Formats: sequence, structure tokens, C-alpha cells
Amino acid sequence: MGIIDWVIKLGPSVMMPIIFFILAMLFRVGLGRAFKASMLVGIGFVGINVIISLLLESLGPAAEAMVKRFNLDLTVIDPGWPVAATIGWGTPIVPFVVFGTIILNIVLLVCKLTKTVNIDIFNFWTFMITGAVIYSFTDSIVISSIAALLHFLVVLFIADVTAPKIQKEFNLKGVSFPHGTTAVFVPVGIAVNWIIDRIPGLKNIKADPETVMKKFGILGEPLTLGTIFGILLGILAGFDLSAILTLGVTVAAVMVLLPKMVDVLVEGLTIIRDAAEVYLKKKFPDREFYIALDTAVLIAHPSVLATGLLMIPSALILAVILPGNKLLPFTDLASLVFLLPMAAPYLKQNMVRLYITGLLILTMVLYAGTSVAEYFTDAARIANVTLPENVSQSTQLANLVGGATTPLGWLLIKLASLFA
Repeated sequence: MGIIDWVIKLGPSVMMPIIFFILAMLFRVGLGRAFKASMLVGIGFVGINVIISLLLESLGPAAEAMVKRFNLDLTVIDPGWPVAATIGWGTPIVPFVVFGTIILNIVLLVCKLTKTVNIDIFNFWTFMITGAVIYSFTDSIVISSIAALLHFLVVLFIADVTAPKIQKEFNLKGVSFPHGTTAVFVPVGIAVNWIIDRIPGLKNIKADPETVMKKFGILGEPLTLGTIFGILLGILAGFDLSAILTLGVTVAAVMVLLPKMVDVLVEGLTIIRDAAEVYLKKKFPDREFYIALDTAVLIAHPSVLATGLLMIPSALILAVILPGNKLLPFTDLASLVFLLPMAAPYLKQNMVRLYITGLLILTMVLYAGTSVAEYFTDAARIANVTLPENVSQSTQLANLVGGATTPLGWLLIKLASLFA
């Protein structure tokens, strides 16, 4: 585990270039091109992370101000996905789940039961958090590890099934996304799209970015949408004029710059993917393989990013009006965009359909978080997590963007409770 801990602490920006350089050498890419390709992947991740950090740091204070302004008083605090990731990587099940995931993936590849090579090690936390929560009340490494691996198997299946459509819609070849949070919501998107297609009027609304830009011109471009959404969020947060304008320009900058950082990553990825395709076609002429990536690559699409911004005030409103909900959206408000990207292709990149789906997903997450908060809080204590300053001894925890508060994570936790 020492080597894995060291690799994880490097972060995706350093870890992924190393992994991709090794892959490039295995696929017989020349040393110079392998270095360039792997560094472009790393630079792309650095750029994506810088832009996403800019977005989160700008929206965080706005979200916090909205919570205070609306005087929300709910007893389950959202400490954010970084805390959830720390819990996921912080319980005794980690070595069993990490090595179990790698071995399971290899066995499934050999048996031709998956096409995905899951090298996205950092995001193992998205299904390990489910196991960590279960471990908090079962005290069983076996039950909690099996639950985490079941979570992984389901999202691996979804990654395989969704890969062709996502590759086409996002212009990314040879990749898939076995993400323990985002992948779980793809069936929700498919169901909502099916229902909307049968509702007169609503089914005819075209709100994909291309149609919006064609209809509204400059007003429909991502930079304009970003400016408008940033200003609206600043107004809802009660900011002064200077802060409102700053937030508007910052969100617009994110809408424009994030796709360009993805392009840098894809340039490096394409070199390795093309070499892998040639190499694997020779070795396995009847096989196709996908390389697993972080869903951060997908949120750059204007429809996903714009809808994610709209979800921030909507999450606060839902938290107040949903009867029985106790979860207060807070730190993860700025990260809500990560709930949507894999469902977007099944919703025709239509922002109206995405928004309706987002409301349904948020409702599920809020109730799941309320339901598992007691166990989530115990898991944080077991993992010796340093909690945010806004968390007191009397409150419980559950975050919005993580595997444990997806319908799949919630179901596994409830099934495991039968054995506690």
C-alpha cells in the first residue's frame, strides 16, 4: 500500500502523465512522442484543475452567502467531496478494495467481459466511500469490501455501455468513464428523456447549445451564458456590484477556457490512443479497449456547465421545500456539475432536459444523504478526518457528490444494514 499511497498523493496531474508514459512505452510509442503525449495529458489535467479550482473558489463564497442569506437551518452538513474522498481512502478496507478492483478488472478483461482498462486510480474513492460507510456500522471488512466492489462492477458495466455514445458526443475516442458517482445517474437521464419525449410541448423544446447559439446569436454563446449565470448567482448571494461583476467575468472565463484545456489533454491522449489501437489490433484483432478517464474531462461542454450553475440555487430551494430532508447543501454546491455529464448525451445535450434531470438527481441525493448521515459521520470519525470549521459535535455529515449518496450507494448501504 505504501507505493499506492505515494502515487495517490501525487494527484491526477502527476499520476496520470506517469501512467500514460508507461502505457505509451508499452504500446511502442517512440520515447520523444511518448514524453510529449504524456506531458500533454498532464498539462491538460493541470489546466483543467486550475480552471475548476477557479470556478470552485469563486462559487464557494457565493454558495456560502446564499445559505446564510436564506437562513437555512438543517442538521446534516455537506462537508464536500474532498472530505468524502479522504474517508474513502481512510478506512481499513482500502488495501482489499484497491487490489480487489485491479485484479477484478484484469480478470474481466481476460474473460472479455469488459473493454475498460481502469487506470483512474484516484477516483477509486467514489466507490470506496460506499464501503467505508458500510464498514462504520458492520465493522466487517468482508461485507464492506464486497459492497465497494459491487459498486465498482456496476459502474464498470455502465462505462462500457455508455462509452460509444459519450465518445461520439464529446469527440473523445477510445475512452470510458467508470466513475462511482456520475455513471450511476445515466439511467436517470435515460428515463427522464423517455418521459419528456412523450409530453406534448415539452418534447419540442430545443435547448442544446448549437440551437441556442443559432437562435440567440451572441446571447447564446458560452461566454454570454457564463456572464449571465455568474451575475445571477452574485445577485442571489447578495454581493455588492463589484463582486457581482467579478463573478460574472470569472464564470464566463471558465466557460471559455475549460474546453481549451480539454483540447490540450485530448491532443496527448490521441497520440497514445492511436498507438494503442494499432498495437492491440495486432495482438487482439477481435478486441476493442477503452482507457478510463476522470469525468472532469466532460464538464467542459457548455450544456453541462451551464446547467450545473443553474443547479446551485435550485439545490438550496429543494433542500428547503422537500419534506423530511435534513441535508444542507454547502461545500459541494460548486461541484454539482459533476452529477450531470455522463447523462447529458442521453438528454440530447438539451439544457431544459438536463435541468429537469438535475432536479430529480438532487432530490435523490438529498434524501439519500439524509438517510445515511449517521453512518457517514461515523465513517468520518473512523477515518480520522479533520472536519470543516462549520461542523459541530451535534451535527451529522453527508456530501452531495460521492458514491454513498447515489441511489446505488444508498441501496448497497441499506442491504448491508440487514447483516449488521
